Amino acid sequence: MSDATQARVAVASFAVELRDVGKRFGPVVALDGVDLAIRKGEFFSLLGPSGCGKTTTLNLIGGFETASRGTLLIDGQPMGDTPSHARPVNTVFQSYALFPHMSVADNVGFGLRMRKVPRPERRRAVEEMLRLVSLEGFEDRRPSQLSGGQRQRVALARALVNHPAVLLLDEPLGALDLKLRKQMQAELTRLQRRVGITFVYVTHDQDEALSMSDRIAVMDRGRVLQVGTPAEIYRDPAHRFVMEFMGSPNALTGRVERLDGGGAHVAIPGVGEVRARDGGDGLAAGAAAMVLVRPEGVRLAAAPPAAPAAPISGRVAKIADLGFLSHCFVRLADGHEVLAYRLNGVQGGTMDRFEEGQMVYLWWAEQDARVFAASPETQTAGASSDAGAARRGHV
Repeated sequence: MSDATQARVAVASFAVELRDVGKRFGPVVALDGVDLAIRKGEFFSLLGPSGCGKTTTLNLIGGFETASRGTLLIDGQPMGDTPSHARPVNTVFQSYALFPHMSVADNVGFGLRMRKVPRPERRRAVEEMLRLVSLEGFEDRRPSQLSGGQRQRVALARALVNHPAVLLLDEPLGALDLKLRKQMQAELTRLQRRVGITFVYVTHDQDEALSMSDRIAVMDRGRVLQVGTPAEIYRDPAHRFVMEFMGSPNALTGRVERLDGGGAHVAIPGVGEVRARDGGDGLAAGAAAMVLVRPEGVRLAAAPPAAPAAPISGRVAKIADLGFLSHCFVRLADGHEVLAYRLNGVQGGTMDRFEEGQMVYLWWAEQDARVFAASPETQTAGASSDAGAARRGHV
């Protein structure tokens, strides 16, 4: 196979491609050199905080915005100046955007009617979509007669009835309560697997992205920092921001004593020396560093363990019992507080029970922690700020 043929095959396997895409709104850089290749048939999430560029990316794919630079392809075809209505995509918004004066059936079939699909064919397609989203028998109701979850299902059916190559979803579950949101997450993933259409899903909710996605792009300040499966993103963060955003890591500041074998020994003033995997952002011996370790990776014991030889010691500051899980806050000698998760009611074994004020020992496996170069603001903030950040669960 020639190089040109291989390139065409590679392009054809992607539902959406963005190549060095940038977007400016006046002096504001919303996207800065975004590269993405979204595979056909996958559930792909754009994840990041407000203002990171994820909705702008979605709007560019949908044709609601025009890129300032770069190339956008859908199904291998450059979109460039193609208007939104001519693109093989549909969008589901958080607000549902249903026509209040129309019935459920008319809302779902609206796009087909605009395309002048014959009424019998349109009726069959609408019935099929309503079965797919479990709304049989709701054909004659108005949106005002539906619950939030039911309105969201109608919006999904309306978007899917035209069989788009790509379905864009802009935080579609944000208006739902927690219980219904969890239910709809499961239904959305089931629906996506069944129809096989590429979903591009925008969310700021880490748990939502981790539970629903085949792959995730983590974004910040208009850039894509990492793309990977949920397991890759969570377990092997390629950037300090990714680890901080995907969970609530403890943060300890110190100085690199030495590097060896992909890991670093970091001296934490007033605490001791800890070890963590090198985060890969150019650490050197003697450099200021920040160690990030998630609460589920922190191990606690009432007595010093046989290994490691020198665990960190501290006193239990607070224990919050959340039922199946307890949050155990340990205050170190320098004032830092480290959060550790403890499973309650563990079967087939024993666990130390702790009390507030008790001396405990804590440690973690090297692979459960990362060390990154400390930013200037981190270096000047001081131990008290780090302690507050640890208590809040982020830096």
